[in-house]
Amino acid sequence: MDANESLARLREGNSRFMQGKMKGKEAVKRRKELVAGQHPFATIISCSDSRVVPEYIFDADMGEIFIIRTAGNIVGRVSLGSVEYGCAHLHTPILVVLGHEGCGAVKATCECKGECKEGNIKHIVDEVKVAAGAKNYEINASIVENVACVMRKIRRESPIISRLEKDGKLKIMGAQYFLESGQVKFL
Repeated sequence: MDANESLARLREGNSRFMQGKMKGKEAVKRRKELVAGQHPFATIISCSDSRVVPEYIFDADMGEIFIIRTAGNIVGRVSLGSVEYGCAHLHTPILVVLGHEGCGAVKATCECKGECKEGNIKHIVDEVKVAAGAKNYEINASIVENVACVMRKIRRESPIISRLEKDGKLKIMGAQYFLESGQVKFL
């Protein structure tokens, strides 16, 4: 499957999800099929928000999407290693950075103007404040800018991902999920 086929599959799954016509899942059968290994068709970086579940949003089954979830869909060394694993070792042809409406990490960063001293949450705010600051701490614009910042960071800090993209083996896309409608808009 190439990147365009993967993107079409994500769009079709999201359409079924929005319409409430998700395909049935045969969990036991699928689980047994996956014992031999996984062959996902997409790698997705998503927010940890419990309302944002990529398997549902894209009506995907077990083994179809390789997902990295962090608050604010940000990437650090460990999560970037996971992205590299999905794209380089599992050969997913598409990498999607999925932001979402109502993101608590972006909202918190905007509300505190990027100044947070609370435990390890400050590290999340430090990552998101570049995007939020660029958009004058306006929440909705900062959500989209955060996706763009994460994509730039991946390209800058991962020679593996950059090489895959340059060689035409990987397509990197941003997207935004809307909570009420269930729609994903690819940016």
